[in-house]
Amino acid sequence: MNIDPSLASAFAPTGKLRASINLGNPILANRHAQSGEPCGVSIDLARALAQKLNVELEWMIFDTAAKSVEAVSEERADFGFFAIDPVRGEKIAFTAPYVLIEGFYLVRNDSPIRTNQDVDQAHNRVAVGKGSAYDLFLTRELKHAQIVRAPSSPAVVHTFVEQRLEVAAGVKQQLEADARTIDGLRMLGERFMVIQQAMGIHKRRGDAAAAALGAFVEEMKTSGFVAQALERHGIAGASVAPSV
Repeated sequence: MNIDPSLASAFAPTGKLRASINLGNPILANRHAQSGEPCGVSIDLARALAQKLNVELEWMIFDTAAKSVEAVSEERADFGFFAIDPVRGEKIAFTAPYVLIEGFYLVRNDSPIRTNQDVDQAHNRVAVGKGSAYDLFLTRELKHAQIVRAPSSPAVVHTFVEQRLEVAAGVKQQLEADARTIDGLRMLGERFMVIQQAMGIHKRRGDAAAAALGAFVEEMKTSGFVAQALERHGIAGASVAPSV
């Protein structure tokens, strides 16, 4: 597909396309071990969008989802990569998801918690990454358990261990990686949510820009671009979202 050149000013009013990138979700974006440059599925998609718009790309790098969302909400960034959520959707127009990621619970081996249904009890404290998709989701869904917000998603298990909390909640792959480095932890056997990762642009940029971004995501999925990016970056456990 070709994006109408007249939309370039809606996407990049400063003349540069400012991409909001959250490094707090290493499944989608990280820094290259040698060069330190940003890399990952989100990075590849941002470059592809800039190429289609024929504009220069500028990175705005953040360590949490909340900061990344804020940058687009305040229009300091032109677009970003977020989990779809109604709170964020007040200002941001989301595409359909391009990747699906599972959210899981982590507990200690000796914990009496065996199923997801055991988590929402008044005596349980659940560590989440502040402002993350699962923070927003669990804030709505948990009626009895207390939510304890870690400063970022990668800090969730550290907060869980340091504060002797009962549950850690987060992206499956991040929890699995942390559990491999800390003895005595186990994940519950089923996901508590599916995180729908999408691209987003501020609603003030107009319906035409939002529609063009949505069409871009669909092309990236159907062409195999997203699947190839997941494979190229060695991402396991995330799947390409169905086309709409």
